[in-house]
Amino acid sequence: MTVAKQCVSAGVWTLLMGCVFVAHAVTFEVTDGNSTCIKAELNASFSISYNTTNGTSEAVFAMPSSASVGNGSLCAPPELVMSFGAGHMISLMFSSDGRVYSVSNITLQYNLSDPDTFPQSSRTGVVSVTTNSSEISARVNSTYRCLSSSSISLSAGVNVTFSNLRMEAYMTTANLSTDESVCSADQTSTTTVPPTHTPRTTAAPPAPPHTPDRGNYSVTDGNGTVCLLALMGLQLNITHLSKSTNQSVSEVMNLQPNSTRASGSCGVTVATLTLTQDLTDLSLTFTLNSTTQKFHLSAVNVSALWSDMPVRFEESNVSLDLLQCSVGRSYMCSAEQTLAVVPSFSINTFSLQLQPFNVSGSRFSAAEECRVDRENMLIPIIVGAALAGLVLIVLIAYLIGRKRTHAGYQTI
Repeated sequence: MTVAKQCVSAGVWTLLMGCVFVAHAVTFEVTDGNSTCIKAELNASFSISYNTTNGTSEAVFAMPSSASVGNGSLCAPPELVMSFGAGHMISLMFSSDGRVYSVSNITLQYNLSDPDTFPQSSRTGVVSVTTNSSEISARVNSTYRCLSSSSISLSAGVNVTFSNLRMEAYMTTANLSTDESVCSADQTSTTTVPPTHTPRTTAAPPAPPHTPDRGNYSVTDGNGTVCLLALMGLQLNITHLSKSTNQSVSEVMNLQPNSTRASGSCGVTVATLTLTQDLTDLSLTFTLNSTTQKFHLSAVNVSALWSDMPVRFEESNVSLDLLQCSVGRSYMCSAEQTLAVVPSFSINTFSLQLQPFNVSGSRFSAAEECRVDRENMLIPIIVGAALAGLVLIVLIAYLIGRKRTHAGYQTI
């Protein structure tokens, strides 16, 4: 059996699967009337194995610059169909949970009757392959960006590679959002190091992250007045199935204040703070008890898609009773605390001060310290009092002893 490789090329020179060809950056836009709902800028390359009259061959080709938005593109539900060449098409179907949107389906149709792309094919007609396995996911109202090459297997012998990809679905304006959800490949990409021939060893587990930086977060109401304040360092602990080892692993990640966006809402008895960093969303809900005039952390929701996660991690607990404090005051805890949310998720807090109700002048009210801080202050007080008592006992004993000594030498 003969195995051959057919390469179809034109444009900027690129090397893929041993073939040199040109991949073009192509722009697509799906509209509904005058409104844009999907916009994409991307390079796409394909490698497809097919049967020939002499055996098996492999076609490797790039999407040409003449590709266009095809029939079947929709805004509801969002679907981008890209048509090119002699009857070839690839479509991306999107879905959303209100916070995150993702590519839920990728379908490729290729025409084996195209002799330029599939010479000497033993079959003719259109072949369609579909996969629902995609890591393309972004926050709503943000642009998914992945400049690195990312290959997706649609079926055995059929692969698509995206690169220089910037895309957004569920758009509210005609332009891509400046807020970007960056893929893990771009986040971890570094300068390429020449390969060495050192013996292969088992990688050491990653070192735990350092103490997180303290972030200053706030939420404003409809009038632009600050209604919730939070000053704290946060560390997320998640136990999940590892994509690389297929085993359960525990990962710890610091929220970085300079790349974390705060949002939320304020009500009379309920206030919410949502912190978003790349593909991680953390939502903290505070509830005010009007009878006791105390507030507490009542619910936590987390949604994360880290590089070693096969699927998005999502957990919540709506029956918490943590961080209690009197209304009109701010809750403060300098000590490190661990907030257990669910068995697979917890939060470490550092140098925490927050006030979700009755904020005045964009400043914290007088602080009410946590029990740990009070105990930490109580210990040196107790030790100091004990030492003072001991000194007093020694001094009294000394004075009594001295008085008795003087009495023994009185003149008769």
